[in-house]
Amino acid sequence: MTASLTATFAIVLFVSAFFRLLYILPGCNPTKPRARRRGQPTRLLIVLGSGGHTSEMLSILHNLDPYLYTHRSYVVSSGDDFSSSKAIEFENALQARCKASTETMALAPSTYDISVIPRARKIHQPLLTTPFSSVRCLLSCFAILRAPCSQQLSERLTGSDDKGQSTGESAVYTYPDLIVANGPATAVLVIVACLLLRFFNVNGTQHRLRTIYVESWARVNSLSLSGRILMHGGMVNRMMVQWENLARTNRGEIRGALVH
Repeated sequence: MTASLTATFAIVLFVSAFFRLLYILPGCNPTKPRARRRGQPTRLLIVLGSGGHTSEMLSILHNLDPYLYTHRSYVVSSGDDFSSSKAIEFENALQARCKASTETMALAPSTYDISVIPRARKIHQPLLTTPFSSVRCLLSCFAILRAPCSQQLSERLTGSDDKGQSTGESAVYTYPDLIVANGPATAVLVIVACLLLRFFNVNGTQHRLRTIYVESWARVNSLSLSGRILMHGGMVNRMMVQWENLARTNRGEIRGALVH
C-alpha cells in the first residue's frame, strides 16, 4: 500500500513538473513583454564572452538607449579582463554621448555594474571535471541574477533624495527584466538559471527574466552548440540569426547583420 502511494505521488509530481516546465518555457508558451515607458527603471543583463564574442555584443548594442535600459549589468567570466575593460569603455562612451544630449532624465545613464563568475569550462579542461565547474558556474549565476543593488544605486532607482523623500516612482532591480547573450557557453547556464527561477516563480520572476539570444555573425550555415541547445530546448524568448542561410534551416528570426 505504501509503495503504491509513493509511486502515485511520484507520477503526479513528475506530470505536474512536466506541465509546469512547458508553461514557463518561452518556446512552448510565448508571451509578449510588458509595455514600459521610456525612462522607467529597467535592468538589462548582458552576457559577455571573450574576445570576438565581447566585441560583437558591444557592436550589436552600439545604439543602446540608456533611458530605455536604465541599468546595465555585465557578466564576464573569471580571468577575462578584456571584456571588463571593454564594458567600461562602452559605458564611458555611452555616458559621454548622453551628456552631449539636451535630454534630461531623472536617472543618469552611468548606472551599471560588472559581475565576474567562474568559467563553465576552462580551455583544455578535462571533460571529466567539466560538470563540477559548470555547477559552480550555475550557482554563481543565481547570485548574479538576484543580487540586490548597492545602497547608493538603490537610492537613485527609488528616487530618494538625501532627506529620505521620494523624488520619483519606486523601483528595484533585484532581477533583470531582459537578458541578452550571443554565444559563450556561460550564456546557456545564465539562461538555465533564469528558467529555474521562473519554474519556482521566485519573488514573482515567472513573467520576468525575458531572454534574447543573438547567434554569432560568424555562424553562416549552422548554429553554434549554445544556439542549438537554446533553440531546440525552447529556452529563449527570441532567437536571432544574422544570415538568411541560417534562418532557412532554423526557426531563428532574421534581422540581417547586427554587427557594425
